[in-house]
Amino acid sequence: MAESADRDANRALRARFDEVYGQYQRLRSGLDELQARLAELRVTERSDDGQVTAVVGARGELISVEVSPAVFHDRDARALSRKITETVLRANAAAGTTTRELVAGYLPPGSPSVEFLRTHDFGALLGRADAAVSRGE
Repeated sequence: MAESADRDANRALRARFDEVYGQYQRLRSGLDELQARLAELRVTERSDDGQVTAVVGARGELISVEVSPAVFHDRDARALSRKITETVLRANAAAGTTTRELVAGYLPPGSPSVEFLRTHDFGALLGRADAAVSRGE
């Protein structure tokens, strides 16, 4: 009877291992593709009046800002500064959303890495690893 229970437990462990290993293989095989897609990612946002265009990369890094010559007719430096800042911030937020969506497609559902990209909370990201270490896994 105990031998049968051991075999059943071993089968269950083996099935779980196969599942986790399959997830790892899918993640690993898609990693190169994900890196390439993130490297090429460009998000463009325009100000509401279309006078400022900001382009950012996957991490929200500013790649370019274009300003329409029409903005110089107003000669309001503060308004232009606000418009540029708001447009860059919108582009940055859109890049974050797009990056999370891309990464989520390559990771298991509920992955703490995807949640970290949303919250930037290292505590939550490392909390799962800390819990596993404290359980002795």
